[in-house]
Amino acid sequence: MSDHYRTLGERVELSHKIERSEFMGIAFPVTAEDAFFAELQQIQKQHFDATHHCWAFRLFAEARSRSSDAGEPSGTAGKPILAAIEGAALHDLGVAVVRWYGGVKLGTGGLSRAYRETAAETLKTAKLLDRYVYERIRVRVPFAMLSNVYRMVQPPDVVLVEEKFAEENEFVFDVRASIAGAFTKRLTELRLVVLSR
Repeated sequence: MSDHYRTLGERVELSHKIERSEFMGIAFPVTAEDAFFAELQQIQKQHFDATHHCWAFRLFAEARSRSSDAGEPSGTAGKPILAAIEGAALHDLGVAVVRWYGGVKLGTGGLSRAYRETAAETLKTAKLLDRYVYERIRVRVPFAMLSNVYRMVQPPDVVLVEEKFAEENEFVFDVRASIAGAFTKRLTELRLVVLSR
């Protein structure tokens, strides 16, 4: 599994009209299912007058995703929204597309396109963030080895989180999961004591 993914830096909204129906895309960062549903509930309250509140979310930790057509014909809303999220290669976010029906039927193909495009265009306006999965490594560092250890710090791959100076100095690192093994091996080669990993 990868130890790097991209997500939204902040909530974004985008509105547009398609064949007299108004569509509003709302994308927001979330890291848990219950947080997504709490946000969705707020959106439903805020836009209570809308015809549909269709949605999808994708979480990194459990490689989990879900979607809902929310009353639209099966497969015309939730899946296209999820396809837009996957197409943008993003995780830890939810997208709701709110629709106010304008009196013109779009057909299943038109609906799918409208929901996918609204979600995709909304995501294009978002500021993106890189996220990394870290392993925490605690190590004992004698004074004579300080410069060697400082040279190993290379954000975002190796981040120095904490340093305690005493008779026995202790350093805490966040190391990307994919290189944690190699990092620990290097510490042992330097004859440093790894206290926890």
